[in-house]
Amino acid sequence: MRAHWNAALMALALAGCGKSQTADQPVAAPSGPRIVLQAQDAPDWQDVSAEVTTIDQAQVMARMPGVLSALTVRAGDTVRRGQIIGRVSDSAAGGAGMATAASAQAGLAQAELGRVRFLTQNGVYAKARLEQAEAAARAASAQAGAASAAQTIVAPAAGRVLRADIPLGSTVAPGMVVAAIASGPVVLRLQMPESLAGQVHTGSRVRARLATGEATGTVTKLYPAVTVGQVTADVFIPGLDARYIGRRVAARIEAGSRKKLFAPRSTLSTRYGIDYVTILQKDGSAITVPVQTAPADDAGSVEILSGVSAGDTLIGSGR
Repeated sequence: MRAHWNAALMALALAGCGKSQTADQPVAAPSGPRIVLQAQDAPDWQDVSAEVTTIDQAQVMARMPGVLSALTVRAGDTVRRGQIIGRVSDSAAGGAGMATAASAQAGLAQAELGRVRFLTQNGVYAKARLEQAEAAARAASAQAGAASAAQTIVAPAAGRVLRADIPLGSTVAPGMVVAAIASGPVVLRLQMPESLAGQVHTGSRVRARLATGEATGTVTKLYPAVTVGQVTADVFIPGLDARYIGRRVAARIEAGSRKKLFAPRSTLSTRYGIDYVTILQKDGSAITVPVQTAPADDAGSVEILSGVSAGDTLIGSGR
């Protein structure tokens, strides 16, 4: 008999749990404001990938082969345009050896010029021969100067050094990147699916979650090329921190608009983590149904994603 009563009590408990998971039964409509839901055109915000960067990035390259003997900057340093930040020294079989050879050639040309000038002054050579020697000396001197200048590594633009990690003593070749410099204004660079290209334009709003909080900016440049299914856009955000170039942040972009349902927060009640609204029915009774919501631009409202439809009348709390 005891087992029979225990089974009966368990059945009643399960039946009660099953009812609590469904919408409430119709009851008399409570007092409170009535809000008729209407679909509204609202911005369609899409999550996109974003990175803090600069408009331009300059690469510092070695101009002649040799051995990296000096590099005076490190990642994070600020440089000015034309600043010498490194040097390629003599190498037994490299461009710096060519600089040494060019300097030696210039010395020989100067010695030959002195000899020809002496002989010309004594009537042995004609003036034309002296002019040839002078031209050869100038050319050799220019080549020596160019070769010497090519040994220096110069910053091509002003900005912040992103990387300069080649060890001293490394062998470098012409065109080898020795350092990278971020230059120009700091922007937030977005990578978006190409499907959004038609909805995004210059002036589209962007919201980014930065270390200092949420910030708002606008698209200033939309790149025309599509790379691996991605479209790139630059966003200007006032006060964007330039200390962390390359940092990834969460961002959302305004990509056109769509119909949405908004309701005051006062129409919602929450039980066990689920949001509910009370709907006025045609017969004057009310029923409570669960809804799925999302944040809205207005802090006093929420977007209702499912559970109700346009035209439904919600009953507020009256508070």
